[in-house]
Amino acid sequence: MSQDYIVRATAANHQLRIFAATTRDLVEEARKIHGTSPVATAALGRLLTAGSMMGSMMKGEKDVLTLQIQCGGPIGGITVTADSSANVKGYVKQPVVILPPNAKGKLDVSGALGPGFLNVIRDIGLKEPYNGQTHLVSGEIAEDLTYYYAISEQVPSSVGLGVLLDKENYVRHAGGFIIQVMPFAEDAVIDKVEASLRQIHSVTDLQDQGMSPEDIIHYLMADVEVEILDRIPTKYFCDCSKERVSKAVASIGRNDLQEMIDDGETIEVNCDFCGSHYYFTTEELTRFLR
Repeated sequence: MSQDYIVRATAANHQLRIFAATTRDLVEEARKIHGTSPVATAALGRLLTAGSMMGSMMKGEKDVLTLQIQCGGPIGGITVTADSSANVKGYVKQPVVILPPNAKGKLDVSGALGPGFLNVIRDIGLKEPYNGQTHLVSGEIAEDLTYYYAISEQVPSSVGLGVLLDKENYVRHAGGFIIQVMPFAEDAVIDKVEASLRQIHSVTDLQDQGMSPEDIIHYLMADVEVEILDRIPTKYFCDCSKERVSKAVASIGRNDLQEMIDDGETIEVNCDFCGSHYYFTTEELTRFLR
């Protein structure tokens, strides 16, 4: 049973919106599914944590958020999708990237990503999904999302994300926070929060001290008054099924389908997000041509 959840709060009389999450179980689930190396676990875990919180901000039941990093580093790219119930799933292109630690002795997520872009795609049932794209400014993911919010959505924000592994490379802690400043926020409130953010070394340090998402929010807000609004469970969840995969196979085009049928072999289709295998016989493929 997952212990992961997100807390939604406001502070200073609605001048700030805050989200904080603990995501150890879902990041560990992703590590197990994909067999990720430590640096890939950290990179994917950070983006999954961000996806869970950003997904929970969406209003519609069928809304879908996709976070996509396209990059030139050895990890090759990361894709995460989340729904408004904070169900999240994701994968990295190269799950077993091995890199030496960075100058601070930490997992070199920035080095694994290299230069690239962050795409944020929100499908909220309109004709066209909303798509915002920004450059990766550091490759550390939290800073890249902070930059994205400022540039693409004009919402001054602070994003913190962390994944800490134990000696066996299992996930010991994972979590994050997003603080968003409303347009009417007073300078004095912003100054207080900025001062408290400067004291924070990392999210996982706070978790290592035993802090829950609620504790982290109170800690971040220092002496600014906080109102906790709700707690939202979050988990790693893939909604693939043979029916959904069938639709994708059926849409690949008649010529390609005919080629597969002529080969006379059962084809295998794998889900990138959860590793499930789906098999289609030539008889099933023939039905797609009708």
